[in-house]
Amino acid sequence: QVQLQESGGGSVQSGGSLRLTCVASGKIYSSYCMAWFRQAPGKEREGVAFADSFGSTRYPASMKGRFTVSRDNDKNTLYLQMNSLKPEDTAMYYCAADNSLRTYYSCTYSDEADFNFWGQGTQVTVSS
Repeated sequence: QVQLQESGGGSVQSGGSLRLTCVASGKIYSSYCMAWFRQAPGKEREGVAFADSFGSTRYPASMKGRFTVSRDNDKNTLYLQMNSLKPEDTAMYYCAADNSLRTYYSCTYSDEADFNFWGQGTQVTVSS
């Protein structure tokens, strides 16, 4: 079993930055695909950033340029650096992991249904 714990959320003004952290524990291996998703009130959950086991990343087009995902496999930790935040970035941010998405394509083009393990989420609120 894998447990994921997010932290780093909070309230910031438009244009500000936050760094989210996700610490994995349990039977987690560096081969796991890891990702950040978010869900705003009344909206579906959407992928924000994906990182395969080698640290190769992919961002949906709408997230490119402002968000950076990275992982430290030695620490079983996934990060999300968010810059130039906008009010529309307000959402609950979730960390996800899966051990079956082993290739770059299968990992970084996956959606929420493909991930077996989820954290509880951390709230990000951006005010204008």
